[in-house]
Order: sequence, then structure tokens, then C-alpha cells
Amino acid sequence: MPFPPLKFKNETLYLLDQRKLPRREVWMACRDSKRVHWAIRHMVVRGAPAIGVVGGYGLYLGIAKYRGTLQGFFKKLKHEAEYLKSSRPTGVNLRNLIDRIVTRMKDEKSVEKLKRRVLEEAKRAHREDDQLCRQIGRHGAALFRDGDRILTHCNAGGLATTGYGTALGVLYALKERGKKFSVIADETRPLLQGARLTAWELVKSKIPVTLACDNAAASLMQAGKIDRIVVGADRIAANGDTANKIGTYNVAVLAKAHGIPFYIAAPGTTFDFKIKSGREIPIENREGREVTNGFGKSTAPRGVKVANPAFDVTPHRLITAFITEAGVLKPPFKKSFKRLH
Repeated sequence: MPFPPLKFKNETLYLLDQRKLPRREVWMACRDSKRVHWAIRHMVVRGAPAIGVVGGYGLYLGIAKYRGTLQGFFKKLKHEAEYLKSSRPTGVNLRNLIDRIVTRMKDEKSVEKLKRRVLEEAKRAHREDDQLCRQIGRHGAALFRDGDRILTHCNAGGLATTGYGTALGVLYALKERGKKFSVIADETRPLLQGARLTAWELVKSKIPVTLACDNAAASLMQAGKIDRIVVGADRIAANGDTANKIGTYNVAVLAKAHGIPFYIAAPGTTFDFKIKSGREIPIENREGREVTNGFGKSTAPRGVKVANPAFDVTPHRLITAFITEAGVLKPPFKKSFKRLH
């Protein structure tokens, strides 16, 4: 720990190519916004907090070489902002950070100073994310007990943030406090973020982890082998409905049926108070080949139709609490969310 998936140096954004893990650690260099957009879209980098920070650096790379008038700069800035926000529509951190940067540029009159400020804001967001994740970890650790067997879905660790993690940040905080616990990681089909990324992080951190196929969750709960569940989030509506990696809703339903606490760990930057419920969250649909030809191997008949939504929405009634930098937020969420405002 930590596992930073990005670094910015010499006008270049370097991204740890998460498609190559766990076999190889390969870094991709991005020197313009088109490369950043491609990297986000093709999941070289993933995880809502990480994508947000990467989008901030991408916005800077999109305007860094601009030479022209102040009016032209703002036109260019707006164009780059909308372009980068289109790379992945479900996670809200990307939109929130880019909009924040654009809004903070309105009072400056020098193009060169504006460019520097865009970069400063991206670096500020980079630092902030690490602080938020560590606060989440600290608050979340108080909810868990010695001996807990904890299920997590997808990857909400250092690789999904700027190095520490949200859901896995809670686990790292537990380890730092000397608590004994073990983890069950869903493999998380079709791209296996749990198997390739979460298991990789936990093994490297010397945290006891067992990898389980997604379909085993119900059986494990029925057998009494799971005590608590913690996952991350990509967008949280004003009522608490939460979008996260596909399969999260399945886990939440099962947790409710078996009386197991189900926690969402996420920073305030993942909350979208502009939308009332999960019905307004856009769900990204990805290409069918991720299902039929995962990792280059055909596992389905040619030409079969494929449903491949990347996310699902867990209704707030299934969520025990949200673990945030502002503390643990419990129902009624309309009231507890005010602490984030």
C-alpha cells in the first residue's frame, strides 16, 4: 500500500494499464486529451475517483498547447470538458471535477495563467482524493470487528482511486489498526476486476483473501461465511440509490435476505445531489465482445445477442450505511446526507 494508478510528470500523465494486471505492470503515457479519453473509455484506468482525477489532468493536456485569444481559450476549455466527460457517462466524479475546474477559471484574464490554474486544480484534486480516502478508511474501520469475514465486489482499492481506496481503504485502515479479518473477493464478471485487481492488491498487502465466483455469493451467505459487505460506488443519487459495478445489486439483495450489513464506501465527490433517484443515472452499456470473447477466448456462439451493462443501481433501502469522509451516514439518508453538503 498504496497502489497509485497514475502520476503526472514533465507535462505527461502516466497511467498504470489495469488491463494488463495482474501479469504485468505496464505504464501508458498520455500527452493529449485524446489519449486520456481513449484510456478512460478502454479502461486503462477505471474507478470513479481515479477517473475524475485523470479527467482533470486530461483537461489540462487538452488546453496546454493552446495559443490564442482569451475568448478562444474558454471555447476550447468548454469543448475539451464536454469531450472528456463523454468518455464514461455513469460515474459522476469525472463530471464533478471537470465542472469544478471550468467554474473556477471564470475570473482569470490571462491565457497562460489560466492554463497553470487548470493544472493546479487537477493536482489539488489528486491530493484531495488521497485525503478523502484515508478519512473514509478511518471512519469505516470503526464498523468492523476482529474476526470479520468481509465480502467485496469489483475493485474499490488504490487502483480505483489515487492510491489508497474507498472500500479497500476501509480494509487497509483495519490492517493498520491491527485488527484480524479476512476478505472474500467476487471475481466480478465479465472483466474480472475482483480477480485481477482486488485480489492482486490484497495479496500484495498480505491481507487474507479468498477469490470466489460471482455466483457463489448466495451460497456463502447461506453457509454463514460472510459477516459484512463493503463496496464502492460510481454515482450516488440524492435519495441514496447507488450505481456501482454490475452485480452489486445482486449482492445487496442477497445481503438483505440474509441479514448481513451492506455498506457503500465513497467520497462526497461521488454523490450527485442534482438527481433525485437512481432512475436518473445513465447506465453505460459496453460492447458484447467483453462477454463473448473475454480476454481473447471465445466462450459463446458467434452472432449471439449480448446484454452487457457495466453498472447497476442498488436502491437505498438495501444499503445499511454510507462510509464517507464526513463519517458514517445512516438512514434516513435525506437527513444524514446534509453532513456532506
